[in-house]
Amino acid sequence: MNLAKWCNRIIEYSFYALFFFVPLVLAGDTSELFEFNKMWLAFGLGLVIFAAWSSKAIIQGQLKIQRTPLDIPIMIFFVSQVISTLFSWDQHVSIWGYYSRFNGGLLSTILYIFLYYAFTSNLLRKSKADATKLDLSILRKVLKVSLFSGIVVALWGIPSHFGYDPTCLLFRGTLDVACWANDFQPKNRIFSTLGQPDWLAAYMAILIPITVALLINSFRNIALKTVKIAGRAISIPAKLKLSSGFYTVCFALFYLSLMYSRSRSGIIATWVALAIVFAGYIFINKREKIKLFIPSLLITLFILITFYAGTPFGFLNSFSLSSIQGKMTAPPPSTAPQPAPAEKPAPLHTGEFGGTDSSKIRLLVWEGALNAWKDNPLFGTGLETFAFAYYKYKPAGQNMTSEWNFLYNKAHNEFLNYLVTSGLFGLGSYLAIISIFLFISGKKLLKDKHNPDSLLVIGFIAAFIGISITNFFGFSVVIVNSYFFLIPIFVFAIQNLINSERKILIPKSAEQKKTNPSAFQWAGISAISLACLYLLYNLLNYWNADKAFSYGANLNKIGYYQDAYSYLQKAVAQRPGEPVFQDELAVNNAALASQLLTGENAQNASASAETASTLSQQAISISDKLVTAYPKNFVFWKSRIRIFYTLAQVNQNFLSQALLAARSAQALAPNDASITYNLGVIEGQTGNIDNGIAALEKTVEIKPDYADARHALGLFYDQKALDASGKVVDRSYIEKAKEQMRYLLNNINAKDTRAQETLKQLEKK
Repeated sequence: MNLAKWCNRIIEYSFYALFFFVPLVLAGDTSELFEFNKMWLAFGLGLVIFAAWSSKAIIQGQLKIQRTPLDIPIMIFFVSQVISTLFSWDQHVSIWGYYSRFNGGLLSTILYIFLYYAFTSNLLRKSKADATKLDLSILRKVLKVSLFSGIVVALWGIPSHFGYDPTCLLFRGTLDVACWANDFQPKNRIFSTLGQPDWLAAYMAILIPITVALLINSFRNIALKTVKIAGRAISIPAKLKLSSGFYTVCFALFYLSLMYSRSRSGIIATWVALAIVFAGYIFINKREKIKLFIPSLLITLFILITFYAGTPFGFLNSFSLSSIQGKMTAPPPSTAPQPAPAEKPAPLHTGEFGGTDSSKIRLLVWEGALNAWKDNPLFGTGLETFAFAYYKYKPAGQNMTSEWNFLYNKAHNEFLNYLVTSGLFGLGSYLAIISIFLFISGKKLLKDKHNPDSLLVIGFIAAFIGISITNFFGFSVVIVNSYFFLIPIFVFAIQNLINSERKILIPKSAEQKKTNPSAFQWAGISAISLACLYLLYNLLNYWNADKAFSYGANLNKIGYYQDAYSYLQKAVAQRPGEPVFQDELAVNNAALASQLLTGENAQNASASAETASTLSQQAISISDKLVTAYPKNFVFWKSRIRIFYTLAQVNQNFLSQALLAARSAQALAPNDASITYNLGVIEGQTGNIDNGIAALEKTVEIKPDYADARHALGLFYDQKALDASGKVVDRSYIEKAKEQMRYLLNNINAKDTRAQETLKQLEKK
């Protein structure tokens, strides 16, 4: 029994599983349908690879680590991430990653770096045919597995464009798109198993240039024949290979998925990548007769699919089939006079699919990101702490977008995200990985362009550049980050740039036989295996805890506090160290306590009061611990406002604590309209009318279309105008109150019955 070979086989198949299953895995009962489950699967596979590699090292008596051209920049990058974590605003988030994606934390960074060296050191060995080169058989199998996974992703996503979503069939039992919210419809932009159109597009932007390179290479040894078309002699294959047809189908499916994603960043990245591949093809063959059939076929497919599917670019989309059909069937324009629109606050540009154009939102987020970095230039605020950093510097203009109350936990620019969270040190080392890889691989390519696999190298380089482009307009997800760290290894292996190794000796028993591990070695293997099994168990336990948390949080949202309580208790019991679980439990405890004291069905008033008191104290205790441990996590401060405000509905003494929490939250997010609104309302309810008016005036200043804030401000103006007996003593405030109601009705919602009634009452004064 050769255990070392079995260990190698486990590592090999774990990588196959990584590239095949990670893009596909999803679960409907977790807090995040897609990325959470992909990250957890990647962690699990990483532990399996670690156990197999460690066991192999014990058996062989040495740990072999292959040296690569990126060793120094990768180690510097790792150090930057560690330092950023040590000085983080929230070390828990920096270690694990922002809940519930987790991708981007220190643990995920360690995983990707580990996978880089695990593949290099275990799956790349000297070729038997040529000892000066590496055996690329496993690499080629990885590519095939990746393409098969891409086919499944494409076939899963494309039907949803036509209203038939396999995900809905899987979770709801109906082959339609009804399981998705109206603002998240795959009929508009498909996302398949990746979870978001831009993530799907980024994935396809990786696979497409690699597929094109493989397709062109599949024609390399095919005999050609000459045919005349329109009087011109053109060389075409005399006989096609099965692999050529397979790659052609892959390209068509991947590119169609890309176009249906309607992701501008993904499409641009793919077009740039394809241009690089075609330019590389010409460069490689510039001294030879270029085989025109292959690029002609691909360009034809490219044009046909683009014409059929359309693009998200207005000018180009005017040439699409859907646009032409729309013009042919559109009704004639109306000549009837149209009423003049009411004067409203000028909104930002509206996007094609509703809401504010994503480019406008990104510019605002980037502005806030740069402001956050300026105060934390060298090491940043800590990995995955972008949400906390950003909201301190959030531009007021974001309040006038459709996503004004959306929680941004990423910069929507991977480079800015590194800049904010790990500073110049982190961004610099990240850019060093990219630039050094491109320099070394490009230099080697120029010297060895006649290598049969040179075009595949170009395909990998193009895919890597595609990742950088999509990362400029978004951020990496699990599968994209996996390719980011492993593509350089694929290229270095093809270019034969991995030719040295570092050996770390492990003590061996003197009586050890080559194929029969000693008792000492078995003990080491058993210890490592048990440790990895324990960690896998904890991963599974964390995953199950998240399921309970997800159920509880969803029940909280719809007011089923009693049912939610048991699920959240279970989540905290299974994973007591997760602050997000504790925070949701605290919110639930406060809501349940209030419900027990105010509920109509309370059978035993004294028992309910006692239980409510216990729940209240638990909620406050949890909140105290969270804001003490994580003082810059404004999400916990927002929850604290909610907790004390909920408790204040049955005990006014808690209102002062809600006010203190609102002031703390407002200091952490001064331009967040919802927090400023809450502060104003609570200030007024505690008798601080002037402070309440000031806060609400700021609210409508930064968000003029905030209906609730306008109405509350009008009520406070009205209250300010009256004396203790209810007599009007300052009519100017009555007029100010009227102005708020009129603005609300004229510019925000003409059918707001609340504002209509308030205005009637004000007119009588």
